[in-house]
Amino acid sequence: MGRLPFLIAGCLLIIAFDFYFVKAILSVFKNWSEKAKTRFTRIYWGVTIVLVIGVFAGIFSNLFLSLRAIILVTFFLTTACKIVMLPFLVIDDLRRLSISLYKRLKKPAADPESNSNANVPAADTAIFPAAEPISRSAFIVKAGLVAAAIPLTSLTWGIATGAYDYQVRRKTLILPNLPAAFDGITMGQISDIHSGSFYNKTAVKGGVEMLLGEKPDFIFFTGDIVNDMATEMRDYQNIFDKVKAPLGVYSSLGNHDYGDYHFGKESSPAKVKNLKDVIKTHELMGWDLLMNEHRRLKVDGEEIGILGIENWGMGRFPKYGRMDLATKDTDDLPVKLLLSHDPSHWRAEVLPNYPQIDAMFSGHTHGMQFGVRTENYQWSPIEYIYKEWAGLYQEQKQQLYVNVGYGFLGYPGRVGILPEITIFTLKRA
Repeated sequence: MGRLPFLIAGCLLIIAFDFYFVKAILSVFKNWSEKAKTRFTRIYWGVTIVLVIGVFAGIFSNLFLSLRAIILVTFFLTTACKIVMLPFLVIDDLRRLSISLYKRLKKPAADPESNSNANVPAADTAIFPAAEPISRSAFIVKAGLVAAAIPLTSLTWGIATGAYDYQVRRKTLILPNLPAAFDGITMGQISDIHSGSFYNKTAVKGGVEMLLGEKPDFIFFTGDIVNDMATEMRDYQNIFDKVKAPLGVYSSLGNHDYGDYHFGKESSPAKVKNLKDVIKTHELMGWDLLMNEHRRLKVDGEEIGILGIENWGMGRFPKYGRMDLATKDTDDLPVKLLLSHDPSHWRAEVLPNYPQIDAMFSGHTHGMQFGVRTENYQWSPIEYIYKEWAGLYQEQKQQLYVNVGYGFLGYPGRVGILPEITIFTLKRA
């Protein structure tokens, strides 16, 4: 509940600005008919109220992640537009105040025997209540509207350039108990392919070539190969089956892979077949799908454990993951790496119950496909939903890495949070 006062205060400030904004717009577009003014006011306030309600619902309830993403990104984009617009309105008000003060200073002394405004020129009486106020500058307000359109333009730019702008992020993963044979070995990770959203096979292939160009020794894929249906991979299977590595490709399922959003949560023959087809796709591509199980990765006679579970998520997301099965017979392994699609699983179950897990690898959040991410700073609206949403996290001796995804869902682009290919170098302490 610590973020609730902040959200309420923020929404109240935005609503206060909305009153200011609407009044300014109506004062500039004087040629609008009363009907047009009423329509604009109703639409504006309707959108504002829906977005404010949507923000609270998206943060404090279990809406679909894609719906939450659309609501929160729209809310923050419209807020960004308002913030860009605000200085223009303030400058205009300072201009109007300066004119008003100037006219007051310029006003001649009043004759006590005459009417108080009798000797005041018509132009100067504009500052008094009986006269019309100093009107807003149409140029300044319209310039503000043009500037405010920049954040919306970024959405279009994100579709045109961001969706397939794959970024290779390199990380050193320090594992104190790592066997000497694994010191310096490289591992790649991709996540959240969401093949049903793709519309550019050439770009997708280019990303795969970037991954293979890094020559990782083994690769993790951490779930959501499709949006809903196994058939979505039909046009992309011959691209992703090129993803190979000397020590293997290991994969896990994400919440979208079960078909819940298409078939519903209840089991049905069609849903069961779809999941079998998704599993078969991993097999046909040569990926080792881990479903509540583990593998022993051996190099020069030394071993580490690779564990993978089915999806385990908070709230409405399915909890098919079985850590008890995945960790069975792994006590002798000095290092255990876990594939688990949803990062909320780390804090909810792994940290309190499975201290033997050295590092967990996730996806799921997409970084909401919108935000700011540099080497030293990152922000996205998704941080109000997920405590761990992008990059490397550590608690005590356990680590988590959240990959922001290879594909996209809902909004067909990315702004600031670009598609990711992660390359880890494993190092001893």
